[in-house]
Amino acid sequence: MKHGKKFNESVKKYNPINSYELNEALALVKTMAFAKFDETVDLSVKLNLKKSQSVRDTVVLPNQFRGEKKVLVFCKPEKEKEAQDAGAAFTGADELIEKVKGGWTDFDVAVATPDMMKDVGKLGMVLGRKGLMPNPKTGTVTFDLKGTLAELRKGRVEFRADKTGVVHLAVGKVSMESEKVAENIKAVVAEIKRKRPTDVKGEFIETVSVASTMGPGVWVAIRDQE
Repeated sequence: MKHGKKFNESVKKYNPINSYELNEALALVKTMAFAKFDETVDLSVKLNLKKSQSVRDTVVLPNQFRGEKKVLVFCKPEKEKEAQDAGAAFTGADELIEKVKGGWTDFDVAVATPDMMKDVGKLGMVLGRKGLMPNPKTGTVTFDLKGTLAELRKGRVEFRADKTGVVHLAVGKVSMESEKVAENIKAVVAEIKRKRPTDVKGEFIETVSVASTMGPGVWVAIRDQE
């Protein structure tokens, strides 16, 4: 893969085959970020998973780095006030479903009460394609709208391993203090470890790396036993 001049200059600042302690790795990521915008810090965690195994859950990041999310809640009229009081940007039932069915997706997260899922499930072609479909596994199908929206507004994010067993997640911005980005990474890694399938043999976490949006990746010395 061909890289630009700035990327190649960044690579000269470290040894790409070495693993670094977390704070040192983040310092390198900051040093090697070269874009004119505030780059995102991305975390990649390679897991030892069989094809039949999956890891998926949510975690509340200790330190937010994005603007407040616009949350849509599919619910019956009697739950709308609770959702609105909790900060939902959009609430409703049939009318809202028809609007989304038409292709409207101007929101960041979709939540649904369980009694709405029969109809919301028909929006798979729209919501599924964008990763917005409410799911009980990620806590977005619930009657506890107040508690769920409070967590989402605090910075709750979903993580899942892809087909190659890698969890990719944005954990901060280059402009953030390294300590805050490190706290977010530790929270994610701890939650991933908590989701370790019981039948995994050997080390669960194989490799961890961090990188800015445009910069090269840095291996992190986070071991499975930590």
